Amino acid sequence: MADRKMSLNDLADKVGITNVNMSRIKTGKIKAIRFSTLNAICKVLECEPGDILKYLDDDDDLDPSEEGEGI
Repeated sequence: MADRKMSLNDLADKVGITNVNMSRIKTGKIKAIRFSTLNAICKVLECEPGDILKYLDDDDDLDPSEEGEGI
């Protein structure tokens, strides 16, 4: 987002979801995401899903220093 000079609020507006939900997606505090939402995010950011998603094994703990590295 920083590369595109777009705020989290701008992205949420363009995708059509609330700022709170976009923030949860960004911080990884969600368990699932609709394909339509993922599609909209990728369309706005002009990227592929693999550019913004990271696989974490359920047994792995999220390192707090890595929070927010997604979208």
